[in-house]
Amino acid sequence: MILKMENVIKRFNNHLALDYLSLEVNKGEVIGLLGPNGAGKTTCINSIVGLLPVDEGEITVFNMKQDGKNQDIKRKIGFVTQEITIYEDMTARENLAFFGSLYGLKKSELENRINEVAKIIGLEDRLNDRPGHFSGGMKRRLNIGCSILHNPELLIMDEPTVGIDPQSRNYILDFVKKIAAEGTTVIYTSHYIEEVEAVASRIYIVDQGHVIASGTLKELIARIKGDSHILVDVKIAREDKKDELLALTDVKEVVIKDNQYHIIVPGGISIIDKIVSILAPLGIVNLNSKQPTLEDVFLTLTGKQLRDEVN
Repeated sequence: MILKMENVIKRFNNHLALDYLSLEVNKGEVIGLLGPNGAGKTTCINSIVGLLPVDEGEITVFNMKQDGKNQDIKRKIGFVTQEITIYEDMTARENLAFFGSLYGLKKSELENRINEVAKIIGLEDRLNDRPGHFSGGMKRRLNIGCSILHNPELLIMDEPTVGIDPQSRNYILDFVKKIAAEGTTVIYTSHYIEEVEAVASRIYIVDQGHVIASGTLKELIARIKGDSHILVDVKIAREDKKDELLALTDVKEVVIKDNQYHIIVPGGISIIDKIVSILAPLGIVNLNSKQPTLEDVFLTLTGKQLRDEVN
């Protein structure tokens, strides 16, 4: 086991950020950590890294208690922050050298490792350029490179694809799969559920400071296997129609996204005629049902959409 959090509590004045939160991470896993804004994800990550002391409970990393001071733990963790933490007035090589030195890499080892990491992040031809001239995706990749110079056993990635192009996003997802296959343990948080579906071997869903569900993608979907998901596209969606749908006895949840109603009902319940009756005045463009996804699991368990929480 790489990490264990047991009944961890963290308060900020009267706000309970972590509420008896418990989770476990085993070697070689890619753990997807999902939750809406304010769920406690960032507090959880900062506690694991040792940047934030907890009020109660215990965090064990590499079988050592995390107290924020243990250098052995710090040397084994790589942390990719949500905010890009590189120096734009330094070259890419200088950035890598600086962060590598913080982890105690010596000059000869550091130089070799810089060249290795530059290839991994696809910046071997840009090492002498300053990041101020880089695209958002290239800056993100350099940010990742700075976190893996010391070959961490545990890599924590907090929203690593925010604000980048699809090509760079795919590059980062492939990178996560590759290092996981080589034995690195990864904790990955994202507002993009499809990213977590693509890379995570196991998933924790956090809301209001505690874990509300965990398991493989298949296990989580099985929890809502009985639900039917009906998608209705209309010309112009209206909030009052959502209220009418929710008033139907068998409707569990309704989410409006653009001009589409996502309606969740128990499996085996046929209320298509009632749904059509309510939404027909809006001009129904398309109606279909679909198999549950991780997004459906998240919606069912939290009553919220994840991506819409992005500021």
